[in-house]
Amino acid sequence: MRKIVYYVASSIDGFISGLNEDISGFVSGGNGVDKYLADLAHFDTVIMGRSTYEFGYKYGLQPGKPAYPHMKHYIFSNSLTLENPDPRVQVKKLDLNEITKLQMDEGTDIYLCGGGQFAGWLLDHQKIDLLKLKLNPLILGEGVKLFGNSTSKYRLDLLDSSTYENGLQIMTFSVIYTE
Repeated sequence: MRKIVYYVASSIDGFISGLNEDISGFVSGGNGVDKYLADLAHFDTVIMGRSTYEFGYKYGLQPGKPAYPHMKHYIFSNSLTLENPDPRVQVKKLDLNEITKLQMDEGTDIYLCGGGQFAGWLLDHQKIDLLKLKLNPLILGEGVKLFGNSTSKYRLDLLDSSTYENGLQIMTFSVIYTE
């Protein structure tokens, strides 16, 4: 079964963006960002929530187009509709069976791009296998939380950690689900 990997930038205080979706304080260059971009090349499938997909519009993404051209896109939303989407872009209803089907398909591990609410929903249903946290040397104080409104509590096992020249750390954790 393919693993779901939440690979995400976060502030020290656990926000994936600031107020009004501001990401201007996050590290945007250097070896850590190069590592992240190289890692993305190893995924053939990306999943995300509606807000994350629409966030891309601010950066030139056109509705119905793939944000990552080499990946199949699954946007999970109960309200988003796209006219004539690219064949690599599909909108799915929030449904655990759809997530499980994707995990059972052939291919690489699945890149969970975000956002916080969707990641929280997946965490609540024990669907996130790995957390790859790009921890930025930044305190935002408010914004979009790493796991949205989720109140789930799980232990993490640190698998790898690297620190880069600008203070960025990339840490890989497995999520330990206990009944």
